[in-house]
Amino acid sequence: MQEITLGAGCFWCIEACYKELKGVISVKSGYSNGHHPKPTYKDICTGTTGHVEVARVTFDEQEVSLQEILQVFFFVHDPTQMNRQGNDVGTQYRSGIYYQTEDQKVFSEKIIQELTDNHVWDKKIVTEVLPIENYHEAEAYHQDYLEFNPENAYCKAIVRPKVDKFKQVFAQKLK
Repeated sequence: MQEITLGAGCFWCIEACYKELKGVISVKSGYSNGHHPKPTYKDICTGTTGHVEVARVTFDEQEVSLQEILQVFFFVHDPTQMNRQGNDVGTQYRSGIYYQTEDQKVFSEKIIQELTDNHVWDKKIVTEVLPIENYHEAEAYHQDYLEFNPENAYCKAIVRPKVDKFKQVFAQKLK
């Protein structure tokens, strides 16, 4: 098994997508790579903690590769937007791959270089690739947010359409 932590805007979106992917054992919403010793959602929303909203993805590499994990990552968000995803603005929404091993770092940087060389986006990829630091699991009410809050206005307008598009494109890789 492997674990990698990914920041791609609001953690509700990325968590909901990865939960559907074959080979993913668990996904936990959390906060990482900031300086606050014990951040809360309220703290994160101020944009002053340095933390990013993330999904910690634990996966069985016999069933899903790191390459497939990163394919989903680059599909479900725009890695060219600095400190934002759509209407979600702030450093807590930055794009990031927070690795646990040197192999994850090297592979992530290789994928970013390939995407850049192939001009997949018109703008520069701003995804940071850093070692995971100061990770904290988000409060319980953020876990499985879409599942427990399907009528939430943000979920209806942003999360559900993103998950539906993901399911359509990755249909053969779903649980």
